[in-house]
Amino acid sequence: MLIKVCLNGARDSVEHPALPITPTDLAAAAQAAVAAGAGAIHMHPRDRHGAQSLASDVIGAAVVAVRTACAGVPVGVSTLYSIVPDPAQRAAIVAGWSERPDFASVNFGEPGTAELCSALQAIGVGIEAGLDTPEAAERYVYSTVFGACVRVLIEPSEPGMDLAAELATVAAIEAVLDQAGDTTPRLLHGEGATAWALIDAAIARGYDTRIGLEDVLFMPDGAIAADNAALVAAAVLRTKETELH
Repeated sequence: MLIKVCLNGARDSVEHPALPITPTDLAAAAQAAVAAGAGAIHMHPRDRHGAQSLASDVIGAAVVAVRTACAGVPVGVSTLYSIVPDPAQRAAIVAGWSERPDFASVNFGEPGTAELCSALQAIGVGIEAGLDTPEAAERYVYSTVFGACVRVLIEPSEPGMDLAAELATVAAIEAVLDQAGDTTPRLLHGEGATAWALIDAAIARGYDTRIGLEDVLFMPDGAIAADNAALVAAAVLRTKETELH
């Protein structure tokens, strides 16, 4: 079972003292998380002002730093539409990446996925298909990258949703994928209050999962997490406890 660490997300640095922002901080956090059991890395690289960026130099600096610190561990980045809210411009920026991550997440509930996927495929970057709703899953199923992605991310968390609603969304996404015969590896994760429960759901289903300060700031017992590595270690322990039982 793969546990991917999600190092920072769109969070502001004031939200947690250990939130990594700079390439140096990302590399150190990634290295500690891998030592704790993470098998892949996801990050939102930032420019010198701390803003999320897809610029080639920003992506390159983060990728090189993390890859150097975590040799052989796949490194991925976000391509959130809100970072560059113009499909053609976003695709053009991605096409110009010099230092390329191993994979990038593409949210199929956002505009511009076709252009983005084409740009990523052209430069040899793997695609994670982010599916937050059944409608996003349908878009993936009818896309040109159906069945050709590194993994699909089942990520039902929305502000205000409770666990029951999120699990219902998971089931609906699974139904779309199953009906289409998709055999792509699946990763299930949540955010905030339901993050740990959805890790348990991923374990029960035999899916991969992810954890990190992007998704949740607290440990299973409610205490504030020390850092990304502490969250990963707790997730690893959770999987081992499930295996024992």
